[in-house]
Amino acid sequence: MKTIVPLFVLVCTTSAPLIAADVRDIEIRRLFEPTPAELRQEGAGRIYIYEGLTEADIARAMDSEFERVESMMFIRIPVTDGQGEVVKDPDTGQTQYYDDGC
Repeated sequence: MKTIVPLFVLVCTTSAPLIAADVRDIEIRRLFEPTPAELRQEGAGRIYIYEGLTEADIARAMDSEFERVESMMFIRIPVTDGQGEVVKDPDTGQTQYYDDGC
């Protein structure tokens, strides 16, 4: 006779900004310090979609990583003010994004 053992799943809760910051760190690392494997993937035609990077991040990439630009796509680019801070909708508090036309 088989014994059924209940499986308990530990759920870690965290805030959305922390998750977004973690993803941003990964994307910034990939954008400016790609691994040899990531460069091979790009060389084989793979395109990586970067989500939520700022205009300043993208401008830096265009200057320092221009030879890889055909392997990059940027979506959900947040609107930033003159100091580079992300602009929030005054009524909802939600981040404002540029319309990418999609």
